[in-house]
Amino acid sequence: MQRRTFVTLAATSTATLAMPVMTGAALAQDDTNRDSTDQRDREASGGLDAALRRFLALPGTKSYLIHAGQGGSLRRIAHQPDLFLFTASAYKTFVLGQYLRDVEAGLLSEDEPLAIDDSVRDPSSPVFLELAGTTTARSVLEAMIAHSDNTATDIATEKVNADRVRALIAQAGLSSIRIPDSTRLFRSYILGAAAGVDLGWPGILHPPPGPRRSPLNDVITLAGSARDFVSWYEQALRGVFFAKRETLTEFKRIQAMSEQIAKAVPPDTPAYAKGGELPWPGLSTKSFAGQIVVGGDGRRPVTFCFIVNWNGPESDFPAVEAEFFAAIKGILRVIKRDLQ
Repeated sequence: MQRRTFVTLAATSTATLAMPVMTGAALAQDDTNRDSTDQRDREASGGLDAALRRFLALPGTKSYLIHAGQGGSLRRIAHQPDLFLFTASAYKTFVLGQYLRDVEAGLLSEDEPLAIDDSVRDPSSPVFLELAGTTTARSVLEAMIAHSDNTATDIATEKVNADRVRALIAQAGLSSIRIPDSTRLFRSYILGAAAGVDLGWPGILHPPPGPRRSPLNDVITLAGSARDFVSWYEQALRGVFFAKRETLTEFKRIQAMSEQIAKAVPPDTPAYAKGGELPWPGLSTKSFAGQIVVGGDGRRPVTFCFIVNWNGPESDFPAVEAEFFAAIKGILRVIKRDLQ
């Protein structure tokens, strides 16, 4: 199907595309009594509106923004894209961006050996949790994006300085984005420590008793809007923040390594992305943001951000996560098909 056909189809298939916030609410309301089997059947029949409804049937508060074509030149699809929501590890793309800028400027090297030890160790580190020694900065950056390794993230953030990452975020015009000084300081705070107090590795494993804090707070959080994440990826993947082409190539190489891409992106689709997640009493989250490229000419990017925050038992998290990825894959599959 040609690009012009997609634009016409998208414009007429559902009012969600033209009236994102109002119709998003209507879609969620319309979907109340539909079961998941019905949603999958309608998605298989090829409807973008059915695929969007499936996402909106997720529990809690949902937000998304999709730009088909640079800047949404082909179509903008949205549901409450300016909501300020907890996004968890999706912020690690900004750390990668600043680290590669420092490499480009000669301030850092990807070949530099970096120490892995208890001074920076944090849970949710599938690569470095039980390792000690040194590894290259390149491996640290890859672990941070490919496997969302928190220990790797804190090593990289310490090297570039969190305030300099925030300066890049400000340069990009992303006013909603909030990042921590480290994932361990963030975890310490929501486990009950005073602001700015690092419980340390033993303390994280055996946190103090007492009430836990919400991950979405005014002190230290990992949060932002779908609109700002889409803006970041549209700028960064055009090379706006890099002076050298090879830096952009390295940024894309590492962003393409995220293990969540295979869960959310149709097969055989070039993609650059990073997600985030946190099961937590009172507020759990899933987020996924990035860009796919449709067509052999590489001129039809589809840039997106999907976020859901919900309150429910942690035992529900795996089922919500699976449906989150399935819904996104359905949406991107329809858009890809209609753009080709």
